[in-house]
Amino acid sequence: MGAKDLSVNSDPAVSQPPARRRSPFHAVKFFVFCHSLLQLAQLLVSGYMKSSISTIERRYGFSSQKSGLLAAFNEVGNTVLIVFVSFFGSRVHRPRFIGGGALLACVASLLMALPHFVGEAYDYTGRVSSESTHTQTHIHGPHKAPLSPVTASSNQSCSRREGPAQLGAYPLLLLGQLLLGIAAVPIQPFGISFIDDYASRKNSPLYLGILLAVTSIGPAVGFITGSLMLRFYVDFDKLSGDQIRLDHKDLRWVGAWWLGFLMASGLLFLTALPYLFFPSSMPKELDTSKVLRGTFEVNEQSEEMSLLQFLKSFPRIALRTLRSPVYLLVVLAQVNLAALLSGLATFMAKFLEWQFSQTVSNSTMMIGGVCIPLAVLGTVLGGVVMRRMNLSVRGASKLCTVAILLCLFSSTPLLFMGCPTQKIAGVFPHSDASSCSSGCRCPQEAFNPVCGSDGVEFRSPCHAGCTATETDLSNNATNFSGCRCVAGVGMAASGTCGGRCSGLLVPFVALLGVTSFIASFSQTPSFMMILRTVPSEDKSFAVGVQYMLFRVLAFMPGPVLYGSVIDTTCILWGKKCGQKTSCQYYDLDRFRQRFLGLQVVFVCGGLLCFLLTVVFFRRRAGSREPQPEGKG
Repeated sequence: MGAKDLSVNSDPAVSQPPARRRSPFHAVKFFVFCHSLLQLAQLLVSGYMKSSISTIERRYGFSSQKSGLLAAFNEVGNTVLIVFVSFFGSRVHRPRFIGGGALLACVASLLMALPHFVGEAYDYTGRVSSESTHTQTHIHGPHKAPLSPVTASSNQSCSRREGPAQLGAYPLLLLGQLLLGIAAVPIQPFGISFIDDYASRKNSPLYLGILLAVTSIGPAVGFITGSLMLRFYVDFDKLSGDQIRLDHKDLRWVGAWWLGFLMASGLLFLTALPYLFFPSSMPKELDTSKVLRGTFEVNEQSEEMSLLQFLKSFPRIALRTLRSPVYLLVVLAQVNLAALLSGLATFMAKFLEWQFSQTVSNSTMMIGGVCIPLAVLGTVLGGVVMRRMNLSVRGASKLCTVAILLCLFSSTPLLFMGCPTQKIAGVFPHSDASSCSSGCRCPQEAFNPVCGSDGVEFRSPCHAGCTATETDLSNNATNFSGCRCVAGVGMAASGTCGGRCSGLLVPFVALLGVTSFIASFSQTPSFMMILRTVPSEDKSFAVGVQYMLFRVLAFMPGPVLYGSVIDTTCILWGKKCGQKTSCQYYDLDRFRQRFLGLQVVFVCGGLLCFLLTVVFFRRRAGSREPQPEGKG
């Protein structure tokens, strides 16, 4: 078979190649185009998931820790299977494996949206059931009707909420994330190796640069898509317009988180189809040396090993690679920065939402439209600076150290930019429930925030002791009167009292964008340090070990750690049917200090590792550049 292929390749006749080149599926440029679209669709799902995580948390009553685990769960399947990519390499039909991964991602994305269709409509507190009126639920004076009808309807609502469809939402989402991680295994590694095999030496860097750019843009597109989709109410497909009584600014608002997964699933299906028609191999661009190509094929076959031999050799090569001090320090620095990135990407939109009283859609738009593009720009400019200055490995270590040091200076002021927690009756500062509303027998799960005319916030009109309500033309409650717990005129307006320092939002986002730009400046130089400090025969393994450590030490535990930290700042947990749900109020000062303080800790960890590389190079005698280590 190999001899036959070699004879065809060396045939000087020109009638065969033009016939093959007529089909776009035999052109590497068309493969690059298709793979760019596929990676854009795949990473759109990843970015969209992170942009919607706080909405999913509110919809199904998850804690931030459970949300962090959900966000990180796609790394589980990816980490388990990524090792085998190095072994299979060109032994399989790579385009079809890529297409199979894309189709699996399509199914997984559909699975992510499934809980919306099998579950009941979103039943936010404030309307315990459709049979009970809002006035009976939350506004009770001495002359009002008793609570027994509400209690009965609440019990019926609880029985629906605790059905199999609602209880199965979290396992379904976890399964979808797991399949998304498995689907991503063949897409990028097989795509890059296939392009590198059949692109010319001149065009290969250009093609890989296009893929890197699309890889960077994909999450930003996901966040922007999330911002647009979350402007629609979650059940707009189940309710008529006049039945939707919440607006974007309401703390109970849940956007159509499932809509983006359906759109992404369609994109993944369309981008998967071309891979079914690509051949397992194609003519190499500007292939001027057929003999060398035939020699390469022979060498490749001579270096093949069995799967058992590969699995036995992998730990040995991994340990040998980790014994390189520079490699280990740089990877640990990157792990710190990756953990920082994973946590901020998952929860920064939620932070902006709570800290500055922003809507979810506005928060995700700021992340996708400002922070991620600036991080992409920093990554590109880091590579440009390294190329223009022709930096050595020692120079690259200094560049990384300076960049992370500047990042520390720019991120520290963020700790002091934010809003204090508004005064919430019976919640913050902590105090016993007001006696003025004790006769109202307010439901434990009542949550419909109102802001009193005295500047104090109440969990619901019932907790404010209100006895009358004013509605607009759409029959939505806007103002409440006769509120016994509100000092002065006894009026309260629907909504929260927060957001009184929204003027700090623009400086905060600007400084956050600058921090993202500076931190990403070290990405390309640190990656080049890894490639230049390991033996050439171990480079592919070194990169594989690097990404495996990223997943095990950063991308998997990072969101869970951040979520756990956020949960410690909660001052009022929601309750439905006697069970704890998502947090309703946070201590904003603690939220800011612990959330951003953890960011500073990771930045300091990365800075320490890069500083140690500088010290190592200074103490290393006899050479300005570290020499690759042989197999020991």
